[in-house]
Amino acid sequence: MSYIPRLKQEYQDKVVKELFQEFGYKSIMQVPRLQKIVVSKGVGAATADKKLIEYAVEELTMITGQKSVVTMSKKDVASFKLRKGVPIGTMVTLRGNKMYEFLDRFVTVSLPRVRDFDGISTTSFDGRGNYNMGVKEQIIFPEINIDKVHKINGMDITFVTSATTDKEALSLLKSLGLPFKK
Repeated sequence: MSYIPRLKQEYQDKVVKELFQEFGYKSIMQVPRLQKIVVSKGVGAATADKKLIEYAVEELTMITGQKSVVTMSKKDVASFKLRKGVPIGTMVTLRGNKMYEFLDRFVTVSLPRVRDFDGISTTSFDGRGNYNMGVKEQIIFPEINIDKVHKINGMDITFVTSATTDKEALSLLKSLGLPFKK
């Protein structure tokens, strides 16, 4: 028997039934699902110090459990002293079991470690059922050793769903455990 993450099992057993009844879908296949989670980290200071990209890749790999990819600049921007093709960030796209494992750790362990946390905003949906949020410090993740952090950076997390409206996506993410503000 293969391993199934706790959150994925909960989605299959409970969340699908709840959303099916709530929105009155004709088929069980219409129920929205989480397709992927993209975690990205911009390192603007990497134009001056190349080691910062290596540290960012290492941290994002530890946080997500999957090797992160370096992102390159797409065009020249003179005011930022930026050339085309220079590494300026890193990102990871999580799917399947790793996605559910990351989401579970994020909701149960990392978000409660945020200072003055009162829930995440419900206004960051894009109109197509996807949700974006930012994290100000990477030290909320237990995988990061605070003594080895070179610079405190934030990161962006995008939840891509198969929902067609923001209302469906909000219900899906709430039932998966994301603590939205009341």
